[in-house]
Amino acid sequence: MELRPGSRLKSTECDTEVIAVKASGDREVSCGGAPMVDATAEAGEKGTPVEGAAEGTQMGKRYVNDDESIELLCTKPGAGSLGLDGASLTIKASKPLPASD
Repeated sequence: MELRPGSRLKSTECDTEVIAVKASGDREVSCGGAPMVDATAEAGEKGTPVEGAAEGTQMGKRYVNDDESIELLCTKPGAGSLGLDGASLTIKASKPLPASD
């Protein structure tokens, strides 16, 4: 799927929905072990996330790959874990505030 900033995706395995904040190129985003689809696609029957991809997503959290070239914002949480091209995505760490001595 062509992924670019603003792309909205939803899971076919759980309730997870995301928006691409930073993205480019033809990448496969998955949730619960199954590829995600365009958010405007017809809603089919939900499956169940596969073992190892059922750690869940958290609303409002940003998920990134290892080099942070892809960033997805979770707009609706679900039971499945996010992945990109077969690798798991992790929650982006927040930047520490500067010290005010």
